Amino acid sequence: MDLLPMDIGPLNPVVGELVVAAALFALVFLFLARLVPRIQRVLDAREAATKGTEAQAEALREEARIKRAEVSAALAEARHEAARIRQRAFEEGTALIAEARAEGHREYTTLLTEGHAHLTAARTRAEAELHTHAAELASTLATKILGEPIETGVHPHP
Repeated sequence: MDLLPMDIGPLNPVVGELVVAAALFALVFLFLARLVPRIQRVLDAREAATKGTEAQAEALREEARIKRAEVSAALAEARHEAARIRQRAFEEGTALIAEARAEGHREYTTLLTEGHAHLTAARTRAEAELHTHAAELASTLATKILGEPIETGVHPHP
């Protein structure tokens, strides 16, 4: 039996087929109507988990960026402190070298003064000794040349 009284070919369905198709459609619709909300809940949960994971990853990225900035600042401060320490060590080394040079110069001056004093004393002794011997030698030489003993008024220094 046809739904419409006129013959329109395949567009005029049989009423029994139409009823079966409508019943099957209703069953599939009810099945999908119950299944789609569950699927939608799963999809929403996945999306929430994904969004939560993205938010968590973004928070971790931000935290890592902050930590990286802190580490960079600490590293820059450590480099600056190391430069200050090197500068201080250089200045202390320069001061120690200058102090050692000054001490060396003082010792040099002291040794030089002592040496001059020692040489002056030795020269004075040598001159006195030579003066004594020179008079004796002159007297002896004159005696030998003249053949007569010559007496001088020079007495040796004790």
